[in-house]
Amino acid sequence: MHVQYHHAMRRVENPPNPWHEYSIEWLGEPPEVETVVWEQRARSVLAENSSPDIPFRWSVNPYRGCQHACAYCYARPTHQHLDFGAGTDFERQIVVKTNAAQVLRQEFERPKWVGEHVTFSGNTDCYQPLEATYGLTRACLEVCAEFRNPVTIVTKGALVRRDVDVLRRLVEEAYAFVWVSIPWADDDMGHAIEPGCTIPSQRFKTLRRLADAGIGCGVAVAPVIPGLNDDQIPAILERAREAGATRAFSILLRMPAEVAPVFEGRLREAYPLRADKVLNAVRDMRGGRLNDPSFGSRMRGSGPRWDAIRSMFQLKCRAMGLNPTQDEAIPNTFRRPTSQLSLL
Repeated sequence: MHVQYHHAMRRVENPPNPWHEYSIEWLGEPPEVETVVWEQRARSVLAENSSPDIPFRWSVNPYRGCQHACAYCYARPTHQHLDFGAGTDFERQIVVKTNAAQVLRQEFERPKWVGEHVTFSGNTDCYQPLEATYGLTRACLEVCAEFRNPVTIVTKGALVRRDVDVLRRLVEEAYAFVWVSIPWADDDMGHAIEPGCTIPSQRFKTLRRLADAGIGCGVAVAPVIPGLNDDQIPAILERAREAGATRAFSILLRMPAEVAPVFEGRLREAYPLRADKVLNAVRDMRGGRLNDPSFGSRMRGSGPRWDAIRSMFQLKCRAMGLNPTQDEAIPNTFRRPTSQLSLL
């Protein structure tokens, strides 16, 4: 692996890694944390999903860890399998799969690949800031376009606007749909909980840019955080529809394992007077816990308050002409390009 160092940001803060027999406690102020980029040669980039709660089987993640630094990110615990922490390590120790596009091409060439649609990103954002330097997501999309393999994208990154040309090609010759994650109508609140992300107002502009280019797009109100952003749902849906979104979905806040202390710490720092209210509201929707890991219920809540949120979401979607579902029949347009050699 090759390592690059960038500017220092924040202070080192990681929950104890359950895979370690020890944890670090700083005597005094912890040091500032630097962004470190680990370049990796991947052996595979197609990850298979077995969860019945997620509407796709295959995903591509060119990066591990995410500079967007969303306090609630459910992917944080996966970083611990790399011997990193789920806190600032997840945000500043970024693994870059430099050969992602080449490996994806090899996997598409295998006879067993039949052209099922691929989602970018199932884990960490494929349009996080490092994509501007490495261009791995764009290179992978170009491979998908070459093979006419259907694609869906979930992102908070405005950098997806850069790739409108290759997405247009996918729309014309295969299939492409972009979900822009916008859980906030308020820029300041978004920045407090997602400090490395494009501000929400820019994400609405991203929807407009995609829609104007003829690329299907929708809004992901994810996560819904009761007591913090649930009252913003109507405004989010209205602004998304005005920007050209045609579909919408929502997911209740998930806090598996080490996500809970990271989210709670950021919440108490940004909104100390609302923190207990928010956490208690989550418990009310999760059967007294902060997280429900069970298939079938981990993406949604239960109880009167959750039922009210879901009803409001669905009613608003219908009023705005948004399709409140992720289900869609995606055509299989896959074909392997014919090489010039085979024509001779």
